[in-house]
This record gives sequence, structure tokens and C-alpha cells, in this order.
Amino acid sequence: MALWDRFKESASTMQTQLVAKKNDLKSGAFRDASMAMCALVAAADGTVDPSERQRVAQLIATNEVLRNFDAMDLQRRFDDNINKLTTDFAFGKVSVLQEIGKAKKKPAEARAVVQIGIVIGGADGDFDKSEQAVVREACFALDLPPHEFDL
Repeated sequence: MALWDRFKESASTMQTQLVAKKNDLKSGAFRDASMAMCALVAAADGTVDPSERQRVAQLIATNEVLRNFDAMDLQRRFDDNINKLTTDFAFGKVSVLQEIGKAKKKPAEARAVVQIGIVIGGADGDFDKSEQAVVREACFALDLPPHEFDL
């Protein structure tokens, strides 16, 4: 099986796992960390193009788990994180990774945040090296081994 096929299957499995945990993923820490993760993946290559913003907006609108939260609030949190990253990527990344790290107190939430990062990273059909690298960094911020997610 080709690497991309394995990735698509893995992303689909992760989405199924997220939906199964929907009722456990209602905390503010999960909400904030998931939007920070989306911003980090969107800005991974140093720029945020309109298609990346559109993918996150679509995720917010259609993802079963994120429906636990107000869509406008999620969008605002995503935009705040994007602004940090586009103003000064290195400094912004430190702040965004700290936000992601808040979810590490609950392992199910921490894993779900990583899964959201992988789902959003692969939404365009290409989970590229820069996206994989920032999700790997997020794993370390969440005290999770990256190999658990094939990173």
C-alpha cells in the first residue's frame, strides 16, 4: 500500500476515533489546543494561504467533535493564533505550542488534538514535511510519542 493510501486510511480512522470520543472532548483546554493546532499546521510552511483558512473553516463547520463549541468562538481563536504565527513565526510558535500543551493533562484530549492536526494537515491531499514536523513538535508539547501517530 502506498504511503499516501496508508495516510488517508489513518486519517479516516482518526476521524472515527474523534467522533467516538465526542462527549469526552468538551473542555476549554481541548477547544483552545485544537484551534492552536489548526493554526500551527496551517502556518507550518511560513505562510497561510486562503485555501488553508478555508480547510479550517470547513473543519469547524463539519467536524462532529468541534460542534461541541460555538463556531464563531473557534474561528476567533484560530485567527488569534494565526496572527501570532504570521506576526513572528518563531515567537508565535512558542505561544501556540504552550496553548497546545494545556491539553496534556487529559491523555484522550491530547491525542485528539494531535489527530485533529493530522486530519487538517492531510485535508489538501498532502501532509507535507513541514506539517508533519509541527505536529511532531506538538506531540512533544503534549508528552506523547510521535511514533504513536506514525510521525
